[in-house]
Formats: sequence, structure tokens, C-alpha cells
Amino acid sequence: MRGGTHVRAVTDATFDLAAGECLALVGESGCGKSVLASALLGLLPENAETAGSALIPAADTADTGDTADTADRVDLLTADERTLARTVRGRRVGLVPQSPAAHLTPVRTVRSQLEEVLRELAGVRRPHLRAAAEAAAERAAFPAGHLDRYPHELSGGLAQRAATALALIGDAPLLLADEPTTGLDRDLVDRTVDELRRHVGDDRALLLITHDLSAAERIADRVAVMYAGRIVELTDAAAFFGAPGPRHPYARGLLNALPEREFTPVPGMPPELSALPDGCAFAARCDRADEACRALPALTDGTACHHPHVDVLEAPRA
Repeated sequence: MRGGTHVRAVTDATFDLAAGECLALVGESGCGKSVLASALLGLLPENAETAGSALIPAADTADTGDTADTADRVDLLTADERTLARTVRGRRVGLVPQSPAAHLTPVRTVRSQLEEVLRELAGVRRPHLRAAAEAAAERAAFPAGHLDRYPHELSGGLAQRAATALALIGDAPLLLADEPTTGLDRDLVDRTVDELRRHVGDDRALLLITHDLSAAERIADRVAVMYAGRIVELTDAAAFFGAPGPRHPYARGLLNALPEREFTPVPGMPPELSALPDGCAFAARCDRADEACRALPALTDGTACHHPHVDVLEAPRA
């Protein structure tokens, strides 16, 4: 709610995420991606309201493979703060935050924060903490020579890597990585997302929230495209980045804006979330829009569009 007005930051965001899978949630800044991540961890402002459900297996049933009984799962949207703090955050769901400086304790060194998390989540005992902290730092490409520095002494890229190292320690079944490559050069982007991908296993999954389509193409199994608070396309990564390509005009525009593609920006600007139209929110920017777009399209066959593309989008030649 903003100034007494309800703002629908995320609406009808429906998807599943299986163990062993990486789902990339992509879209322009302000489309609701980070709000969704905050909702899943109970980190929204006090005046925020949530509806629906977000289910993860409870700790004692995570390895059974039985997801039919909702009694064996935790609903992240309705769980109380005690449950989220003691059994979910860091243990069931790890977070690489979009703003790492706000999540690092300012009066403690990176080393001491890593050691604390190693004690709490990994059960590492004191004689082994120093070596374990250095190993955790190396996993996120954080230089050992900076471990005894405080957060305010770090660059944005180093703070991002410190936050990534902290998030990876617990090997949580679900890892939320919210813009984990901010402030990193291309080599470190590739190294970071590769390490996040290595987190994925038989009992672990990754939700990668990013505007970096190259990073998503590198590690994602599926892609969800968000626009104006709604998921407008959900498809396999191979089909999205290769052939037949995105079906939603906005998703196709995002891909064609890449330098290695057509390098053509999506025209116009997204609508304010406080003033969304009744119909398709992308219609004002879309050259395929007509009267049918006055009605809100449902997500059908992975695409929320009245006039989806059906032709083949050629991938760039090597």
C-alpha cells in the first residue's frame, strides 16, 4: 500500500520448482521480481499484504519425495516470524540478496560473519572455523585477503560475493539468488552463476532472479518472464534462447535487445504498478495489440498473450 492506495506489485505468479532445477525469473527493473523474493522469505514491509500459498517441504519430510500432503509442507506466505527465523531462513531457503550491504552486519568482519553461519548452519567447531571460512569465501570467489575487512571497506562487487558466500553455506534446499551478479565483471558473473548452479542437486533447487539474460542462458533449465507484476511467459530455457524462441512479444523484445541479437530496445516504458490497465499491461508498447488486448490474457500454454508469436526466432550464429 502506498499513500492509502493499494499497489499490486505481484499478481498471479504461479510456478513450480523441482529439486535439481534452476528457474530464471527475468524482466525489467521494477516488474516485481525482488518483491516476490521478499514475500517468500517474509521480508516485505509491515503494510504489505499477501495472498495465495508458497509451499516447501518441511525439514523432516524433505527427502521423502512425497509432496502430495500439504500437512508435510511449510507455507512461506502464512508462516509466522518464529518459524521463518528458526527453521526457514538459511536452513530451508537461502538468500543471495539484491542489496548485500543491507544484509551484512556493519560492525563485524566478513570472516566473523562467515564463522557464525558455519557454526549455526553447518555445525563447524572452533578449531576448524578459520579454514572453513576461507573455503566458504573461495567458493564465492571472495579473496581471503579481504576476510578481516568490515562491510563498509568492501566494494559493491566484494559485498555481493560475501553475501553469496554466506548464502551458500547452509546448502538450503531452495536458494533464492536476487540479482547475484550486480557489480561483477563478466568473468566473475560466469564464475558466480556457475557456483550457484553447482548448488543445484538431487534435493536442492535454485531460483535465479536476474535482468542478465546471458547469466540466465548459461545456467537456467526454465525461464519465467515477469512484466508489470505478472508472469507473462514460462518455458524451457532451450526453447526460449534457441528455437522457437519466446512467444510473448515482451519476452521476445527482451531477447532481441541483447547486443548479440538485434540490439533493439523494447519501445516505451512499463506502466506504474499503481495504475495498471484492466487489460494487457504490455499493449501500449506492443505492435501486435488490438481490441482483444483490452481483456487481461490468461497464462495459457506458458504464455499470457492474445497474439503470441508462433514463428521461429533464429538464434545467433556462432
